[in-house]
Amino acid sequence: MPDRPATFASIPAAPRDNLAGFMAGLRQRRRTFLAVLVLVPLCAWLTLLQIAPVYTASGALIYEPSGYKLRELQTILREDPTTEAMMASQAEILQSLHIAEQIAKRGNLFDNPEFNPSLRPPGLLAEWFGEIVRQPVPVAGPSRDAGRDRVLQTTRAALHAAPVRFSHVIEVTFTATDPNVAATAVNNAMDAYIKEQFGFKRRAVETANKLMEARAAQLRAKVREAEERMSAYRSEHGLSQGMYAGVDTEHITHLMEDIAKAQSDRAAADARLDAARGKAGATTLAEVAPSVSKLREQTGQLASQLQAQRGTLGESHPAVQSLIRQLAGGQSALAAETARVVAATEAEQRAAGERLASLEAVLRQARGNAEASAKAQIPLNAMNRDLEAARGQLQSLLERMQQTAQQAAVESAEAHEISYALPPDRPSYPKTAAAMGAAGIASVLLGLLLVYLLQLTDKTLHGGEELRHATGLPCLALIPEMRGRATRHTKICDYAALHPHSAFAEQIRALRAAISLDEDRPQVVAITAARPAEGKSVLTLSLGRSAHLGGERVLAVECDARQGSFGVRLVGNRGPGLLDVLRGDTGWRDAVQPDPVTGMSFIPAGKPSGDILRLFLGERMRGLLAEARGEYDLILLDLPPAEAMTEARVAASLADATLFCVRWRHTLAPTVLHTLSLLRDAHAKICGTVLTRVDTAMHLRSGYADAGVYHRRYKPYFRES
Repeated sequence: MPDRPATFASIPAAPRDNLAGFMAGLRQRRRTFLAVLVLVPLCAWLTLLQIAPVYTASGALIYEPSGYKLRELQTILREDPTTEAMMASQAEILQSLHIAEQIAKRGNLFDNPEFNPSLRPPGLLAEWFGEIVRQPVPVAGPSRDAGRDRVLQTTRAALHAAPVRFSHVIEVTFTATDPNVAATAVNNAMDAYIKEQFGFKRRAVETANKLMEARAAQLRAKVREAEERMSAYRSEHGLSQGMYAGVDTEHITHLMEDIAKAQSDRAAADARLDAARGKAGATTLAEVAPSVSKLREQTGQLASQLQAQRGTLGESHPAVQSLIRQLAGGQSALAAETARVVAATEAEQRAAGERLASLEAVLRQARGNAEASAKAQIPLNAMNRDLEAARGQLQSLLERMQQTAQQAAVESAEAHEISYALPPDRPSYPKTAAAMGAAGIASVLLGLLLVYLLQLTDKTLHGGEELRHATGLPCLALIPEMRGRATRHTKICDYAALHPHSAFAEQIRALRAAISLDEDRPQVVAITAARPAEGKSVLTLSLGRSAHLGGERVLAVECDARQGSFGVRLVGNRGPGLLDVLRGDTGWRDAVQPDPVTGMSFIPAGKPSGDILRLFLGERMRGLLAEARGEYDLILLDLPPAEAMTEARVAASLADATLFCVRWRHTLAPTVLHTLSLLRDAHAKICGTVLTRVDTAMHLRSGYADAGVYHRRYKPYFRES
């Protein structure tokens, strides 16, 4: 007979510890899952009915900074790059407290109870605890209107502005219980923001104009002062300005030109003098002194003729003498002419040299004067640079003033509406469809989580295979739960006898066969459980009747003296019972009664009195069983719960075998193991376990292997009539 200790940890990781087991648990707990599936959306729907709907109106504006900017006024009108940070800053301005104040003023939200809490009627809690809650002591400082501040804070909380990514568009929304109030607030917010931006730019331009006009007046005065100072300095130092350069510079330039011309004239005079003195060629002499050249030519011709006549006529010839006189006269004239030309040329040369020396002296004086003027010009040049700089600044400022005037004429706001807000026709909160969808999803997840947690925390036994692994004992039968509707008002203990072809009767026969086929063939079988309401008494009667109908001689003895049920279930004659026999008040045969349904013999428990444990430990109990063995084929002992009742463990030790009943999905596995340990300590021979009160429909959905016996495919084999 298998009888080994076990622990709950020995239950294998199947089938409820994996996905298949979880799905089986979900099928078993489908009512719990469906309840969560219905209750969560129902609660969500009821909650939504209690929430006042609010509406959110939305509008959009585009922010386009002006491309006009001034270098001098970059801190006022500078255009920053339109970045995400800049757009976020504009959104923050749009939902600032200042804009909220404009919305509250234009929309008259100070008189709206939704935004002014002081106008709302006090709530029930406020009335109850109004006297207990003390008003805060005002802090010393500037007086403020707390009601007005609350309105502004509430308005600001309802206003929201956010830039649209990758664009210059800002979306503005406002939430209120009235859709018209929401739409008006959005339009007022955008209008107030645009006018605020435009007013800021206009004020900036006006301030800039004032600053530039003051600066222009300063620059004009500075230019006038510089011009007057330069004029006075020129007069003081005798400085004047030529057309293209200073007077000294122009004078020196003219002197240089005159000196160059004088040097050229002197060179020409030197050349003529050299030619006159004969230091140059005939061509040069002819160019310089044509009269001398002509005389020399004539003298040469006379000399040639004289030389020819001397050879022909002789020295004394008159013609020769005449030529000699002519030659002498020509030479005298040549010498006189040459002397005159040389003297004239020398005079011309001296005049040219003197003029050149005079010009060089004048040039040296002019250069000295120029150096003195240049030294005096240095402060004047500095004054002139300051004057030109001031003139440039004044000119640039006048241009900027003209541009600013043009800008003021065409100035526009940097933002404008692209989409006005319209009163929404649907509330933005609560979103019934989305909320109910979320509630549906949440109900599914919560239901699955609840089923999973129930699976984790469930330490009960769900099937025969699980019971076998937990206890190390065979599960001999799975007794189905028989409810009133299924039994058709038949007592459960009578059902197997009256409906022998039912599934209930078949499981009783399976248990009977398991006991009969045991190799030890037990004759006295004790039936017990860990706790009450496990179905052990019904099992005892049903098993005894089935065996009796099968031709065996059966005696059912009710050992549960504290909570006896045979008298009620079998409608006994209220005669003596087991306790009377054990006390010696009557013989055991006198306590035997016939079953009114099948004729099976049974002994009721009798009236409890005295020490019940002492009676079970006495020899009369052993004698009763010994004598009954000779008259009956099967003796069934209906014991009390063995976890708490000691007499159950004593009576189990007297039996040949003990059947342990475990209620399906009710008895905790640690309780089962603890009770089995108590029975083993009492030397009870446990032959197997029985899983009682099994919900066949739910067990069939569990996925356990032994659940197949309740499948509808076997329905033709069972009849309830």
